[in-house]
Order: sequence, then C-alpha cells, then structure tokens
Amino acid sequence: MEEKKARLPLIEKISYSFTDMAGNLIYCTISSYILYFYTDVFKISVAGAGLILLIARAVDAISAPVWGSIVDHTHSRWGQSRPYFLWLAVPFAIAAFLAFTAPNLSGNAKLWYAGITYILAAGVIYTGIQTPITSILPSLTNDADERISANTFRMVGGSLGAFITATFCLPLVAMLGGGNDKKGFMLTLVIFGVIGVILLLAFKNLKERVSVNSKPIPFKDSLKAAIGNKPWFILVTSFVIFWIAQSARGGISVYYAKYNLGNEQLTSVFNGLQVLGIIATISIPFIVKVTNKTMTMIIGLAIGAFGQAMMAFAGNNFTLVIVAWIIGILGAALACAMPFAMLADTVDFGEWKTGIRASGFLTAVGSAFCIQLGSGFGSFIPSKIMAAAGFVANKTQTAASLSSIRFCFIWLPIIVYAVSGAIMLFYFKYEKMEPQIKEDLEKRRNV
Repeated sequence: MEEKKARLPLIEKISYSFTDMAGNLIYCTISSYILYFYTDVFKISVAGAGLILLIARAVDAISAPVWGSIVDHTHSRWGQSRPYFLWLAVPFAIAAFLAFTAPNLSGNAKLWYAGITYILAAGVIYTGIQTPITSILPSLTNDADERISANTFRMVGGSLGAFITATFCLPLVAMLGGGNDKKGFMLTLVIFGVIGVILLLAFKNLKERVSVNSKPIPFKDSLKAAIGNKPWFILVTSFVIFWIAQSARGGISVYYAKYNLGNEQLTSVFNGLQVLGIIATISIPFIVKVTNKTMTMIIGLAIGAFGQAMMAFAGNNFTLVIVAWIIGILGAALACAMPFAMLADTVDFGEWKTGIRASGFLTAVGSAFCIQLGSGFGSFIPSKIMAAAGFVANKTQTAASLSSIRFCFIWLPIIVYAVSGAIMLFYFKYEKMEPQIKEDLEKRRNV
C-alpha cells in the first residue's frame, strides 16, 4: 500500500505526458482540419462531410465501451492499460495518414473512402489509444494529489501536442505541398505519425501499481459499475456537451480566419496560441487546493464563455480578437483538464458502490466516447448551420453564410459552456464524499 501511495517519479509523469502529446498531435490534426480537408481539398460537400463525421460518432458510441471492456479484460506482462500504447502506435499513425490521403475517386466511392478511413483513425484506433491514457491514471497511484499532478503533466503534454499541429500543420502543408494541398497533407501526416510513434514508446517508463482485479471483468459487471454511478453520469454528460464547444472552436477557426477575417493562415495563429493553455493547466493543483475540482471546472467554463463573448464584440480588430481568444483558451484549458482527473474518482465510487473496479470501461466512455461524440456533434451542428446558410467552399460567401460561420465560431461555444457548467453543479455533493470513499476502499483492500 505504501508503494501505491508513493510519489510518482518525475520520469514517469513526463512519460505519461508523452502519451497524450502523441494522441493530441495526431487526433487534433484530424479534429481541427478534417472538415476543411474534406470540403476544400477532397472536394466533398459540407453537408456530406458533416454526415460522415456524425455517422463516425455513432460508431464511436459502440467502440468506446467495447475498448473499455477490452482493457478491463487485459492481463499482460506489461499490465492492463499500458501495452496498448505499444500495440496501437503504428496502426494509429497509418490510419491518420490514410484519412488525409485524397485518392482520385468520385461520388459515393469518395464518401465511402473518407468515412472508413476517418472511422478507423479518429474512431476505432484513437479510442484504443485514448482509453488507456485515461484508464491508467487510477492504476498509477491511489494518492489524490499525485493523480492531480500526473494529470497536470498529461494535460501539458496534450497541450504541446495540440500546439505542434496547430502551429505547424498548415505551414507544413503549404511548404511540403508546394501549392498541392493533397500532397502537403499526406507528407505532413507522415511527419506527425513518426513523432507520435516515438512518443508512445514512453510506455516503458509507466508502472501500474494499483490493481485490484485478479481476473478479467465480465462486460455485465462493467455495466454494474456504471449503473447507479451518478457522479460518473454527471461528468460524462457535461464532458460530452463541453466537447461540442471545443470542436466548434477548433474546427470552424479555419473558416472564420479564411472567410470572415480574409486570411486562412491566421488559423495557425489561433490554434498556435492554444499552447498558452499550459499556463492554466499548471495552475490547476493550486486552484483545486483553494476551491475544489468541481469549482475549478466551472470557473474554467465561465472564463471560456467570457473570452468568447469578448471576441464577439471585438469585430475585425485583430488585437482584441487575439486577447479574447487567449482568455477563451485559458478557460477551456481549465475546464478540459478536470474531467480526466475526476474520472479516476468515479472509478473509486463505482468500486465503493458495487465492489467492481471497471477502470477501462468507465474511463473509456468517460474520455474517448465523450471527446468523439462531442467532437462529432461539434462538427455536424456547424456543418448543418453553414449549409442552411448557403455556404459553398472556395467561393465568395454571402452575408448569411458569414453570419453562420461567426455564430458557430463565437456564440455556439458560449451556449454550450453554460449548459455544461449547469450540469456540473450537481457534482459538488459527490466530491465531498471522496475522502470517506477512499478510506472505506483502503479498509476493504486490507482485509
């Protein structure tokens, strides 16, 4: 038990950050640019592209709990969660490369190719990476402060991965493609894929200390750990809704920069500034000690909404737009980080209530499923709004089309943040129960 509660070595926390850095390097490339790639490079209609993304999210609704159950059934010499960083690193890179490859197809063949490769890269395989990234946290240590610390390292790594793709993706596409965006995206994904594989090899420095399952957990038992787990349901619902805003902000930024501000390359500025979220992320342990985890997330949502509202009144004043965008980034970084740490607490709650520690299932649905379902709707909803307003790629946009882009980029996230925050108000009472839950669990394990 002393080992389970010991402070985690710095090298282990850094290695943990590499897993999310790799995941975000590739996944954020997909989530930020795939809609743009489909409409402006692969020449798929915005409505067709939005439909592909929504269908993919329906598949993810199945793959997330399946992956969670697979992790719960895994017992290897490397542990339960960490071997998937090794096993899926290369397939993840290859699938992402194929998703950004535009073969000479037409009609339904083009839609089928885009749909299958997107589902593989951003759905099935990414879920297999994202699930152990989150499920391994409650297995690294029982100590609540160390979980927050490790998760902070993870989120910093994720922010750096997102920063790399946000800052360098489009410039690399332009440089490597030499005016041919099809070629540029392919070569860029080769580079990102190789980096991602190297980063995921950090799995060797991770150690699963907390393991209370001596045999695989049947799927029905995993469901038992979820049913009646009210804090888990609250967190999952809020997080799904939150990712609608995140996806809309990231995915529509390229349209807002290109059509509303008149400079497509400003997308790299918008997305590159995401790295400033690290400032908010590293402050999380201090904010949590002053308030608590639930309030930290709500504060982040409030700051994010304020930044979005400020941007709405900045007009085309680029300086004010950037200041408002940075405020939004800081708030979103606070709000985004907390559910990943809090999921470990819902795993404890499920074990306390049912006697079943379904780390894989609960964290798979609570992380990968939330990200993918929320991101899917965050792409589908704007695509339908823009299509209804008459958006046509690579054309001069009408006033209605420009207004639809502005609404999706600025106001839609504000609405979503408000809903997500309102749901989190119900989580306070369960956070107050955590010390007693941890005490009860330690007594059971020591019997």
